[in-house]
Amino acid sequence: MIDVHRLRVLREVARHGSFNRAAVALRMTASAVSQQIAALERSVGTPVVARSTRGVRLTDAGLILTETADAVTAELDRAVHDLARLSGDADRHLAVATFTSGGQRLLPPALGRFHREHPDVLLNVVEADTEESLPRVSTGEADLAIAYHFDGPPPSVPGLAWTPLLDDPMWVVLPSGHPMAGRDTVTLGELAEERWILGCVGLDDMLGQHAALAGFAPVIACRSTDYVFAQSMVRAGIGISLVPQVALAADRGGLSVVPLMGPGPIRYVGVATPRRRVRPVAAALLRALQETVAGLPVA
Repeated sequence: MIDVHRLRVLREVARHGSFNRAAVALRMTASAVSQQIAALERSVGTPVVARSTRGVRLTDAGLILTETADAVTAELDRAVHDLARLSGDADRHLAVATFTSGGQRLLPPALGRFHREHPDVLLNVVEADTEESLPRVSTGEADLAIAYHFDGPPPSVPGLAWTPLLDDPMWVVLPSGHPMAGRDTVTLGELAEERWILGCVGLDDMLGQHAALAGFAPVIACRSTDYVFAQSMVRAGIGISLVPQVALAADRGGLSVVPLMGPGPIRYVGVATPRRRVRPVAAALLRALQETVAGLPVA
């Protein structure tokens, strides 16, 4: 039988790349770490790390066990949170993580629906990007997370399930006096000479990849983490931007939004929940989010 403590030791060795640094993190001696890894190897019958003067690296067996360790640790952390909630008012609390534009456009109407059915539930809403919010659900700090991913598969975190909410296409946002303002569509290649304003960290790589397919390297005039700020910069004439439909400004004075002709980048929005135990109040909010998305108007 595989010892959970030894899995945790392996997890720290994998994270830090050496027995010495893992020992500091675990408050153990390097010798004790080495002994735990050796005992783990004896129990599974195969090496889990390859030792060298440069440190250690995981073997294929070590990689498998590290993924298992991540899943086990997440489940144990969640169990601690669930046990703490075993009180008479457990169903009166709901913790939600959301990215900024999802919190602005999707969450408020969904919470309005939810609150009408569950007026006594106390909410704790935390603004966090996907990289931060998914671990919160994994450890039990949040009951669900509204998250997103760009082109490619959805985020994969041990112990979490992903429920798609909507495909959120990227629109080109131009100053209202721009020569292409009012167009029915525009291709990325037509925008090769423009200066770009980014409203999200993840857009840098995505725009670069799609621009390369269109035959140019984008000139970035501004990088930010706020689509509202990005659109205000477009309004000021600093450049143009790619903005997901959900994040388009409600007040478009001074702006023109034009659909990007496909195939173009898309932001995929969904909800992450625990794979095994979704609390009833969290399931109720997920349903409210799905109803909200179904009633969204087109841009």
